[in-house]
Amino acid sequence: MLHIGAHLSSSKGFTGIASDALKIKADTFQFFTRNPQGFKAKDIDPSDVQSFLKISREHHFQKFVAHAPYTLNPCSDKIETREFAEMVFQDDLKRMEYVPENYYNFHPGSHVGQGIEVGIEMIAVLLNKILSSHQSTIVLLETMSGKGSEVGSMFEELRLIIDRIELKDKIGVCLDTCHVYSAGYDIVNNLEGVLEEFDHIIGLNRLKAVHLNDSKMPFASHKDRHEQIGKGTIGAEAIVRFINHEKLKHLPFVLETPNDLDGWAKEIAFLRQNFNE
Repeated sequence: MLHIGAHLSSSKGFTGIASDALKIKADTFQFFTRNPQGFKAKDIDPSDVQSFLKISREHHFQKFVAHAPYTLNPCSDKIETREFAEMVFQDDLKRMEYVPENYYNFHPGSHVGQGIEVGIEMIAVLLNKILSSHQSTIVLLETMSGKGSEVGSMFEELRLIIDRIELKDKIGVCLDTCHVYSAGYDIVNNLEGVLEEFDHIIGLNRLKAVHLNDSKMPFASHKDRHEQIGKGTIGAEAIVRFINHEKLKHLPFVLETPNDLDGWAKEIAFLRQNFNE
């Protein structure tokens, strides 16, 4: 079975997310833990959580992905930005335990001219500080497109972060199809080769989730511009091959395409129709 969903609004709480997921016939989803620009998160409502967990069990929802705010940058050159990242990370991981055994995804960050080695070390320092053996949440490093001074556009960079993590069982990777294509990994013409490279460098056992997006930009552009499935430079045919690959088809796929609920419902229906059980 294809496990697929979309990035849904969390404004109505967990129950609202579940309701929207059911409307688009999704069995997984993603949401921002707080405003994507950061700031304070809404208080957790225990009754809302219990209602969500009931719906989740009844409809056999799969593991979902919570997404950190974009402003979280653990390798900034500003100490206040790094402190903010630590505060958000700690708070979000604490809140995730209300809905245990899921994923927390974040953009590794931008080294803002300090150098990739410095950025990698700062990211690892933060993760080692906040990861706990008691948490049930797996933290996911997202593959990036490589714009500016982003860390994580090369598989080797993610591996160097993982190598420095003490609690390796609490860390994984979320692969974004738009990002890796923009970073120079040709999933259109050489998907098998890209997966072999990922497996050799990081290990496919660490790949926990996929952001399934087409791209507005050409191959190796190093620009992050998502497009609706089939309307971009990756194309529907390559996306269908991706979700049907034997090494990938078991993963949760999350659409971050520029869409509304109706648009995501159509994309999910198309992908389910073209999925080989």
